[in-house]
Amino acid sequence: MSHHFDTPTAKEDPRVNVCDLYLFAGAPGTTVMAMTVNPDAGLSGPDTFRGEGLYAFRFDLNHDAKEEVTFKFRFGDVRHADTDEHSHIQTFHVRRATGKEAFRGEAGETLIEGETGKIGSKSGIRVYAGLAPDMFAGDAVALHAFLTAFYHEKRYNGDAFLHRQDFFAKRNVTAMVLEVPSRLIGEGKVHGWATASLFGHAPEVQVSRWGLPLITHLFLNDPARQELREEFNRSIPSEDVAKFSGPIAEFAAKMTTYSGSVFNPSEYGKQIVRRLLPTTLPYELGTEGAFDHASFNGRALADDVMDVMLTLASNKPLGDGVAPDRSRVRSDFPYFGEPYTSVEQVGVTPVPRPPKK
Repeated sequence: MSHHFDTPTAKEDPRVNVCDLYLFAGAPGTTVMAMTVNPDAGLSGPDTFRGEGLYAFRFDLNHDAKEEVTFKFRFGDVRHADTDEHSHIQTFHVRRATGKEAFRGEAGETLIEGETGKIGSKSGIRVYAGLAPDMFAGDAVALHAFLTAFYHEKRYNGDAFLHRQDFFAKRNVTAMVLEVPSRLIGEGKVHGWATASLFGHAPEVQVSRWGLPLITHLFLNDPARQELREEFNRSIPSEDVAKFSGPIAEFAAKMTTYSGSVFNPSEYGKQIVRRLLPTTLPYELGTEGAFDHASFNGRALADDVMDVMLTLASNKPLGDGVAPDRSRVRSDFPYFGEPYTSVEQVGVTPVPRPPKK
């Protein structure tokens, strides 16, 4: 959950809090897209999807930071399983939209329908929606100490990450995993992002967006400008350069000034802006997904994105000493392994939800 509780709506309803996006090659000729929501699902948050929610994977095919093709999930009402009153089941459908229909609304061609907790398959398309292990790893306590030193003490505190404790270990999320023939997305290099919107009787309102990890928790987390996080989640990639170049460049310039890692901090800030904005996840279709310091090319489930983003922010090798639980990755669909059981979660404390402001 590289993004969690970073907007008022997310604090109110974690079901529409986009935590992470993954994008990588699946079976031959296919691409896998996976979105997670519900931070700490089943322990301190729900394990269901919002019926009034519209969850979308969006793809820019021509480098204009606007979607040309979108895959949309909609979920039905929650019911209890016949054999287990604690088990929740929802039906859902997935639609593919292009052109004007890709931008907003639920219009599009129905690709597949399914039921949560089960793998669905049709015409080379596979889908899963339900509980899954959280594959993001990070030392949240260390990150807080690191940013406290930056904002309040105006210094670089790399030693904060000697704490080395994965705050997200043995936690679950809910995942939407869709594997499609790559031709249904496009060709060559694409740029993807994920959104969650409220969509019922009123017009659609986007409330959460994920394009790259830790944008709101690391680069847009100034205590004096918390409104930027909400603005980011409500905006679209084509607006990013105009809206967020200033604060992101300023953050990177100050961080590298404090760390003494570059000769020209101002220029480094501009380089980071070019790397991070517009905030979308680039991916060359048909290649091995990998998110690393040198380049972003999709994201595999076991990629340690925290270390990558910390190093980019400071321009110094920096890691938190923890990594995703690779034993929870499957080699076949849905690629997420089994969620953590209640026995495995003994001693795991619920994630405290920040107060709404």
